[in-house]
Amino acid sequence: MIPRVKTDKLVAWSPVMLLAGLAALSYWLDAQIQPSTARRDGATRHDPDMYIENFSAVTYGADGAVLQSLAAKDAQHYPDDDSIDLTAPSLVLTDPGNPRITIAADLGTVSGNREVVTLRGNVRATRDAETKAPAGGGTPLGPATFTTDMLRVMPKESRAETDRPVTIEDPRGIIQGVGMVYDNGLHTFKLKSSVRGTLQPNTIPK
Repeated sequence: MIPRVKTDKLVAWSPVMLLAGLAALSYWLDAQIQPSTARRDGATRHDPDMYIENFSAVTYGADGAVLQSLAAKDAQHYPDDDSIDLTAPSLVLTDPGNPRITIAADLGTVSGNREVVTLRGNVRATRDAETKAPAGGGTPLGPATFTTDMLRVMPKESRAETDRPVTIEDPRGIIQGVGMVYDNGLHTFKLKSSVRGTLQPNTIPK
């Protein structure tokens, strides 16, 4: 049996122990619901760790042919997501069998996985004329230019898209719309909405 004097001490201390336990529990619960704080060394902030002037990068195919080239006035690399910000970028896609596309803009960002190049501000893209007739027959298309203020380019898919207003010009005329998907493999423009403009039909060969 516990002596009386020790029992009294335990009874006297029990409210203090209970309060201490509640305080510890409250602290633990608060820590679980609070967002994690950034490390003090800045490793989780979106700060550049590398700056390059006159940036240039080239991607080659298995046969050594150039598939794409990217140049910019300067580039900044961010270690937190491995992205690259560009000033005055110029992107050239030279996929074999497809018309060459040259795109320039005020700013750009290359995603961390290098799958997407997002171009912003005065985006202007020029597609060279087709060098051969489309697979389904018909007259090869002439050169085309499209302008917008934001364009996402997926080089590996030979594709570009935007949800902003866009203007497309070629020798047949001019057409405008909001939202566009361009597939360089299929050589097609798809406008999503508010389409207007005038295009003359291709000349039918005799």
